[in-house]
Formats: sequence, C-alpha cells, structure tokens
Amino acid sequence: MKKLFQGTTVRTAARGAAVAGLTLALGATATAAVAAAPAAVPPGLSCHTGKHAIDDYTGYALCKNNGSATQTFWVHLVCGWSPDVDGEHVTLSPGQSGQSTAHCAGLGSGIGEIHVRP
Repeated sequence: MKKLFQGTTVRTAARGAAVAGLTLALGATATAAVAAAPAAVPPGLSCHTGKHAIDDYTGYALCKNNGSATQTFWVHLVCGWSPDVDGEHVTLSPGQSGQSTAHCAGLGSGIGEIHVRP
C-alpha cells in the first residue's frame, strides 16, 4: 500500500510541475505579445487598420497618401502561434487611397496586432 501511495505522490507532483511550467510559458508569451508596441504609420500616410467583419484571421490597412511623393505600403499581421504575414505592396501617388490585405493561417490563434509597413 505504501508503494502505491508513493507512486501517486510522484505522479501528482510531476503533473503539478508540468501545469505550472505550461502556465508560466503561456503567461510569458501573453505578456510579450501585450508588451509589444504597435509600429507608427509611415509619414505622409493616413491609415485605418482592422480585421475583416466576418473573418478574424483576415486583416487590412486602408491608407491615403497625404504627402507630395509616391509611397508604397503594406499591411503586416502578427498572427500569434502561426507565422506572421505581409499583405500585397500597394503604391499610391499623392492623393490616392488603397488597401493591402493579409490572412493568418487558420490553425493559429488569429490576429494579435496589425501594422502598416513602408
């Protein structure tokens, strides 16, 4: 009987250590994701970013070139557990508007952040 009790104690301790380690790892990942500050919109562009209305894995950047020179931009999605993705590069003349879209892999945790890249 004593042997059974010792095995149960070891299994319980191992299970507790595994849960604590997983909790710590997930907590560190979540903290790192929240701590990252979003990148600023490139100068001369005014942009609106967001997720697609019915698809939380598709993000976009809709930008207008308010500057006096042609500019290129694209949307960059931070996709959680899946690799980050970039949208198509969009070139805008002064006064023009355009949109870049990208899609995170469906196996991941969805879009964590949306950035506009020059």
